[in-house]
Amino acid sequence: MGLIEKIKEIEDEMARTQKNKATEYHMGQLKAKLAKYRTQLLEPPKSGPKGEGFEVQKFGNARVCMIGFPSVGKSTILSTLTKTQSLVAAYEFTTLTCIPGVIDYKDAKIQLLDLPGIIEGASEGRGRGRQVIAVAKACDLVLMVLEADKAEDQRRKLTLELDKMGIRLNRRKPDVTITPNKSGMVRITSTIKLTKVDEKLIKNIMQEYKIHNVDILIREDITVDDLIDIIEGNRKYVKCLYVFNKIDKISIEEVDEIARRKDHCVISCNLKLNLDYLLECMWDKLDLVRVYTKKRGNQPDFSDPIVLSNERNGLMVRSVCAQIHRELVDEFKFAIVWGRSCKFNPQKVGLNHVLADEDVLQIYKSKTKAQLAKQNKQIKGTKHDRKKEEKGDKSQKK
Repeated sequence: MGLIEKIKEIEDEMARTQKNKATEYHMGQLKAKLAKYRTQLLEPPKSGPKGEGFEVQKFGNARVCMIGFPSVGKSTILSTLTKTQSLVAAYEFTTLTCIPGVIDYKDAKIQLLDLPGIIEGASEGRGRGRQVIAVAKACDLVLMVLEADKAEDQRRKLTLELDKMGIRLNRRKPDVTITPNKSGMVRITSTIKLTKVDEKLIKNIMQEYKIHNVDILIREDITVDDLIDIIEGNRKYVKCLYVFNKIDKISIEEVDEIARRKDHCVISCNLKLNLDYLLECMWDKLDLVRVYTKKRGNQPDFSDPIVLSNERNGLMVRSVCAQIHRELVDEFKFAIVWGRSCKFNPQKVGLNHVLADEDVLQIYKSKTKAQLAKQNKQIKGTKHDRKKEEKGDKSQKK
């Protein structure tokens, strides 16, 4: 029996099993087995030729990919928001590979990827769906493009396919720490009351993974799925913005109701409606921070900011130094900051100061050993010259 058949068998058994207090341990073990098989399914083959992927080189300050079913308007969005022209036609599967474009917005460069449309069963390899979904793991934001009149059904199917591939949308990593021990047992410590799992269920799942010597520290009320995600360790937590295209197919009342939801944006590519608001929503979701540098005695350079991201490199002064030059962190002495991150303007800060958007930063370097040695040599040289002059003056007087 292959992996796909084993996965199908477990899914059928889970569908047949009634969910109640008596079957929760059995369901937990089934979910653990299902996660293990899906992880094995995603592993690349050890032998044979490598398949062609859709990965393109990273560019810019952030990367955004568009995922959706065929003919929902992804290529039109790319052609409208960027200078890249993607093929647009009235038939499905117009886009057959990953097409990148660049959005210049608020002094930042955002890479936008147009991916081929996916179909049901993409996580199992249908329609090269695995290559398409795998690109989302390397992105900072996923734009799930939906047709307004079929949105709920499409969103449910796409979320399920992404979930099977280990991508969690608009969720954060559970606050659970698992560390190995030498006691020969599973020790569980929880800082809050657990209402969705108990100690016996956690130990059963650990036994399914053949993990017997660990300390588990739980700081939030987790579910069985959260625990399995932590054990697997290959889950990717990605921000997602739901884009409802072709809003001219639904009523104005439905458009108003959808637009008020969190993480939702309504647009129409053909009518060029609300595309500027889509860019604003993307900017807010990416949460990019622009920092302007300033040289001593000069005005700040507002033309070319350093763009920071919490997901990529952090928002501290240390991150700015690392972007400018890799040795600047070692030579750093202190920095002066003007902006919203300060308690008062200007403020003297260190490497761990967290910056805010549109802050101005001036960095002061400490002298290196070579510079100090050169300075000491110059000081000694000047002292030696002074002594010579003094001796010459005394000899002239005599």
